[in-house]
Amino acid sequence: MNIPNLLTLARIIFIPLLVVFFYLPFSWSMPLAATLFALASVTDWLDGFLARRWDQSTPFGAFLDPVADKLMVAVALALLIERYDAIWLTLPALVIIGREIVISALREWMAEMGKRGTVAVSWIGKLKTTLQMVALLLLLAFAPGTPIAILGVVTLYVSALLTLWSMIQYLRAAWPHLSRSM
Repeated sequence: MNIPNLLTLARIIFIPLLVVFFYLPFSWSMPLAATLFALASVTDWLDGFLARRWDQSTPFGAFLDPVADKLMVAVALALLIERYDAIWLTLPALVIIGREIVISALREWMAEMGKRGTVAVSWIGKLKTTLQMVALLLLLAFAPGTPIAILGVVTLYVSALLTLWSMIQYLRAAWPHLSRSM
C-alpha cells in the first residue's frame, strides 16, 4: 500500500459521503458535497502524478484508479439527475455513463488480446474528463437555474459531445480487432 493507492481508496470512501452530504437538509449541503467532489477530483490527478513521479504504479492502483473515477462520476451524475428531474440533464448524463461502460469493456477486451495500447487515454479523453469534473462541480455547488449552474449544464453538454467523439475514436482504433472476431 502506497500513498497513490491510499488516495484512490479515499476517493471510493468519499462516494457514500458525497451522497450523505448531498441529502443533508442544510443550506450548506450543496457546497459541502461540491467541495468533497472537488477534493476527489484533485486526488484523481494527484494519485497519478505521485505514482509516476515516485515510480509507485501498481497493478492494484492501475485497476482501482479508473474504477474509483467512474464510480464517483456515475454517483454524482445520478444525484444530479434526481435533483434536476429533467430530460435535458438526464441525456448527457446517460451518454457519459454509457460511454464509460462501453470503453471500459472495450479496454478490458483489448487487454485480453494484448492490444490495450490501442485504446489508451488520448488528449480528448483528458479534456473530456477535465470539463466533466468542472461541470459536475458547478452543478453540485449551485442550485438549478442559477447562472453558474446553467454554465455547468453547458459544460456538461460539451463534455458529453467530447465523450461521444472520444468513444468513436476508441472504437475506430479497435475496429480492425473487433471486426476480425465477428
